[in-house]
Amino acid sequence: MDTTASCARARRAVALVLAGLTVLAATTARAEEADAAYARHHRTAMPGAARSTADYPVPQVELVRADGKAVRLADEIDDGRAVVLDFVYTTCTSVCPLSSQVFESLQDQLGVERERVHLVSISIDPEQDTPERLLEYARHFEAGPRWQFYTGTVNASLAVQRAFRAYLGDKMSHPPVTLVRAGPGRPWTRFDGFATVAQILDELRQPLAAR
Repeated sequence: MDTTASCARARRAVALVLAGLTVLAATTARAEEADAAYARHHRTAMPGAARSTADYPVPQVELVRADGKAVRLADEIDDGRAVVLDFVYTTCTSVCPLSSQVFESLQDQLGVERERVHLVSISIDPEQDTPERLLEYARHFEAGPRWQFYTGTVNASLAVQRAFRAYLGDKMSHPPVTLVRAGPGRPWTRFDGFATVAQILDELRQPLAAR
């Protein structure tokens, strides 16, 4: 009887071990599948950006900074600093957070050179994006004093988007575009797609070092 009971206990122990191994294998497979899905997502979300150069006439439209001050755009970005510019809106859940994460990393990696670079994010949804909402958005991405956010009237926002050929009809279809100008009077470098921090730094570092 004792032998029979011992054999039964051994069989149960083996069954439990096999069941544990089955669960472990399934968990590992799910984890590997999740890792693969994450990698696929980021390869799709951040495919790189096409680079081109152009001369864009900056419209002298009035915008409102997130601190509430009304400014003229051409004057605001013609203060001697390099400019990195993009378009965002605060309720965006796709393009804008990724672009803003790049700007967040850029301001950190610029180091002491950040004093000579003006990061500019212009709202394409000015009816919703009040200065207060932009301030909240800026805090979410830990924007420093050299990274400014702008809103204004619908017509002013459209004028800026069209001047930089970034308008495709509505906010839901706006493309990821980053524009870099190494200094006043220089041509703009345009990145269509998600520009990386390294790409932007390459456009900035040599001109900044030459000053």
